Amino acid sequence: MASAAEQLAANLNFSAFSKAEDLKKRIWFTLGALIVYRLGTYIPMPGIDPDALSQAFQQQSTGILGLFNMFSGGAVGRMAIFALGIMPYISASIIIQLMTSVIPSLEALKKEGEQGRKVINQYTRYGTVLLAMVQAYGIAAGLQTQAGIVVDPGWFFTVSAVITLVGGTMFLMWLGEQITARGIGNGISLIIFAGIVANLPSALANLLELGRTGSLSTAVIIIVIALAIGTVAMIVFFERAQRRLLIQYPKRQVGNRMFQGDTSHLPLKLNTSGVIPPIFASSLLLLPVTVANFSNTEELPDWATSVVASLGHGQPLYMLMYAFLIGFFAFFYTAVVFSPKDTADNLKKHGGFVPGIRPGERTADYIDYVLTRITVVGAIYLIVVCLLPEFLISAVGVPFYLGGTSLLIVVSVTMDTVAQVQGHLLAHQYEGLIKKSKLRGGKRGR
Repeated sequence: MASAAEQLAANLNFSAFSKAEDLKKRIWFTLGALIVYRLGTYIPMPGIDPDALSQAFQQQSTGILGLFNMFSGGAVGRMAIFALGIMPYISASIIIQLMTSVIPSLEALKKEGEQGRKVINQYTRYGTVLLAMVQAYGIAAGLQTQAGIVVDPGWFFTVSAVITLVGGTMFLMWLGEQITARGIGNGISLIIFAGIVANLPSALANLLELGRTGSLSTAVIIIVIALAIGTVAMIVFFERAQRRLLIQYPKRQVGNRMFQGDTSHLPLKLNTSGVIPPIFASSLLLLPVTVANFSNTEELPDWATSVVASLGHGQPLYMLMYAFLIGFFAFFYTAVVFSPKDTADNLKKHGGFVPGIRPGERTADYIDYVLTRITVVGAIYLIVVCLLPEFLISAVGVPFYLGGTSLLIVVSVTMDTVAQVQGHLLAHQYEGLIKKSKLRGGKRGR
C-alpha cells in the first residue's frame, strides 16, 4: 500500500501549485536574483579596451579561462564586474571542509550543530575574501602584461580592478545566500547553473552553424545531440542511485509499554563527491596550458613546450591525467565529506545496528567497505561522462559548453531544485489537510 507521501506526490498538479503562495514567492525571488546576476555579467570593469580583450581572450579560450568563463556565464570573456564569479567561495568552502578533517578545533565546531556551522560559514567568508583578492590581483597584473587591453596601466588600475572584482564576488556570495534562505534551491549552485545555461543556446547555434557551413556533417550533429541526451539520462540514473544499508532498532520499553523494534535504511549515494572531481581535475590540467599561453613561448624550454602540447584537448596524456585526477578527487572528497566512524557512532548512540555487524568499529569498517566499492562505480561513471564529450571536442570540434562537466552541473542542480519544489508542494498539501481536518482536540471539551 502506498504511503501518504506517495499518495500526495501522485496527486500533485498545477492547481496545487497555484495555491502554494509561499512557493510562488520563492520562485519569483529566485528568478529575480538570477536576472540581477545575469545583468551584472554585462557590466564591464573600468579601464578595459573591449576589442583588444576580445582578441586576446579568443587565443586563451581553450585554457582555464574558458572553463572559468563557462562557470561565470561569459563574464570572464567580457571582463565584467562578476568575472571572478562564485569560484573563490567554492574554493574557500572546499578548503575549510578539508581543514575540518585535520584541525581538531574546526572539527569540534562542526559537531556543535547550528552555532558551529555559523562560525564555519564566517571562516569561509573570510577565506573567500582572501582568495578573491589574490585572484583579482593576478587578473589585474595579467591584463597589464597584454598590450592594448588596459587603457591606462598602473597602480590605480590594479587597485580599482581588485576592489571591483572582490566586490563582485562578495555580492554574488551574498546573493547566493539570499537565494538559499528566501528562494528555492541552493543559491550558489543556481548561480553556476544560470551561467552555464545562458551560454548553451549560443553553443547549440554554433554547432548548427558548423553543420550549415559544411564543417560538420548532418550525421555527426545527430550523433552529438543523441550522445548529449544519452549523457543526461545517464547522469539522472547515476545521481539518483543509492546503496541502502538496512538498519534495525531494538525493542524498547517506555514506562509499562513495550515498543516494537523499527527498521530503517542508511542511503549511500553512488556519487557522493558530486561535481567537485571534474571541476578540480579540469582546473589543474588547464592551468599549465594557460600559464604557457600567457608566457612568451620562445622563452620556454623544449621539455615545457612538449608537456604543454601533450596536455592539449584530445591528447592521450591529457585523457589519462584527466581520468586519474577525477578518480583521485572522487575518493578524496568522499573521504572528506562522509565519515563512516561518525555515522557508526551516531547509530550506536541511538541504538541502531546493521544486522550481522557488531555496533561500533565493526560497523564503521563495514560502512567504509561498502562506500569504497560504490565510490569505484561512481568514479568510473564520472570518468565516462567527462571523457566521452572530450573525444568529441577534440575529434570534431564540438563547442566547449557541451562538455561533460557542464551537463553534469546542469542536470544535478535541476534535479536538486525540482526535489525542493516537490518538497514545498508536499508541505503545502499537508498544511491544507490539517486545516480541513475536524480534529479540534483543544476545543472538543468546550
